[in-house]
Amino acid sequence: MGSGVRKTDRLRLDDQLCFALYAATNAVTRAYRPLLQNLNLTYPQYLVMLTLWQDGTSSSRDISERLKLAPNALTPLLDRLEKAGFIARKRDQSDRRIVHISLTEAGKALESTVADAQYSVACQTRLTDEGLAELREELFALVERMSDKEPVSEEG
Repeated sequence: MGSGVRKTDRLRLDDQLCFALYAATNAVTRAYRPLLQNLNLTYPQYLVMLTLWQDGTSSSRDISERLKLAPNALTPLLDRLEKAGFIARKRDQSDRRIVHISLTEAGKALESTVADAQYSVACQTRLTDEGLAELREELFALVERMSDKEPVSEEG
């Protein structure tokens, strides 16, 4: 870091990537909250439902990996979704440790209503479809880079 800038000079809140991501995540989650509340879903439950609508019946392990959630964090979400009548769980016949999660008819029916909520939140961003796609791609690329286990030089 030969530019004469001290490492501590970079410790301004407004200069932090982590804070920008945190604030953006909170804003998006807050936008979803009242819309999902009307459907008796929390934001994390919504993510589980999105996974099932997209991928179909999945094991709890697959859902956990897909959402980057620890299995013990997923279990209470599945409990509440099952109690609400949106999903059904069934143990695998050949390996009882595997639990398959599927949508019930009520869970399938919820998809079109949730699509309206998602559209509303997308509109609140005031981004074009292309802008949303570019932002998503950049964020997923960031996740991929941050997941890379290769050491990074101190300069970045």
